[in-house]
Amino acid sequence: MSSTTQTSTIGAIGAPSRRNTELALLAFAVVIPLFAYMNVGLALTGEVPTGMLGYGMGLGLLAGVGHIVVRKFAAYADPLLLPLATLLNGLGLVVIWRLDQSEKLQQSKTFVEAAPNQLMYSAIGVALFVAVLLLLKDHRVLQRYTYISMVGALILLLLPLVPGLGRNVFGAKIWISVGGFSIQPGEFAKIVIAVFFAGYLMVKRDALALASRRFMGLYLPRGRDLGPILVVWAMSILILVFETDLGTSLLFFGMFVVMLYVATERTSWIVFGLLMSGAGAVGVASFEPHVQQRVDAWLNPFAPETLQQTEQIAQSLMAFGSGGVLGTGLGQGNSDLIGFAANSDFILATFGEEMGLAGVMAILLIYGLIVERGVRTALAARDPFGKLLAIGLSGAFAIQVFVVAGGVMGLIPLTGMTMPFLAYGGSSVIANWALVGILIRISDTARRPAPSPAPNPDAEMTQVVRP
Repeated sequence: MSSTTQTSTIGAIGAPSRRNTELALLAFAVVIPLFAYMNVGLALTGEVPTGMLGYGMGLGLLAGVGHIVVRKFAAYADPLLLPLATLLNGLGLVVIWRLDQSEKLQQSKTFVEAAPNQLMYSAIGVALFVAVLLLLKDHRVLQRYTYISMVGALILLLLPLVPGLGRNVFGAKIWISVGGFSIQPGEFAKIVIAVFFAGYLMVKRDALALASRRFMGLYLPRGRDLGPILVVWAMSILILVFETDLGTSLLFFGMFVVMLYVATERTSWIVFGLLMSGAGAVGVASFEPHVQQRVDAWLNPFAPETLQQTEQIAQSLMAFGSGGVLGTGLGQGNSDLIGFAANSDFILATFGEEMGLAGVMAILLIYGLIVERGVRTALAARDPFGKLLAIGLSGAFAIQVFVVAGGVMGLIPLTGMTMPFLAYGGSSVIANWALVGILIRISDTARRPAPSPAPNPDAEMTQVVRP
């Protein structure tokens, strides 16, 4: 046996890969949506839906392919990330199919069955997930592309402003149209810009952690070190102004502040970030009509004079209220009154009505577990770049969930973003599968046992003959 093989064998002893645990959890992640699918069919028609077998086989195939690739190429990865993503994706497909059966939505002139498209997008997302694990052998390779990532993120963010390519959808310029398909570049930009933030902060964290003076218990950063946060703040404001996209601007700026705090351990950066984000949002809302309408709809969703513009958020709030604690039951709600966005921006309202407070808390708990596993991965990572990248991706995921759930529930103004994995939309589900793939790669590197040093026969001989 060669020394290399011997070393790797010794290093692998006693290190559980947890792949069988992942497989068992994946079985539950497929069976639960399958029973939900059957429940919806029985509630709507009193019969088991004819497509139940095909749905179960399709979701099981996607989960199986993902598991085989993880078992082969990321054997020590976190065992919960893939099952949790699969469960959310499967439940989202069920509710999207349930809304496809609504007679009210079918009467719309723009009605198109969304469930088959979402299943196709999910397959593409899993394919990208597989590609990430196959091509990205070591996440530290991404550090070489720090500034290229910055340029790539800026290009993705500016694409919706290109004439003839960008699309204005209900006042927000966040979409591009390519070959008949609509793509939201911001969903992919959040991953690319996280790579840039991680690479940049890893190099500059010592300078950013220095403080010049202390004021009211906070360490104030030096003036010249405020440059990075000012640049990102200005970029988020420009996105908000030119694309009228409140969600993306909050996501990018929030992600940067979280990563900055983790890199420097300075609470002052959080305070500055909150103050600057608040000032920017108030300033833009004062002169940007689209943002002002979102704020007005948030403050007065049931106002008679603006009910035509605020009907969706009003119906969403009533859906949550009618759901109660345990819900009306899958397939027995009226969330289709929300309209065409019931399966995308407002899909959480359907869960709130038909599964009640208990169901919504379960969904949020699953999201929380994904974020927790991402943070655990960051803590376990052995390199600073991996720590920052994992915390950045986890933070972006958490901020997106908060922004969307908060908007639908009336906690904050609507942003136009979609719930990861649950909502209808190709860009969102594909990008988030890639995000989970990168987290799994980082967790595999972090949990993989370090090879033990091979025994040195010469040293043993020396110890034996020593008098």
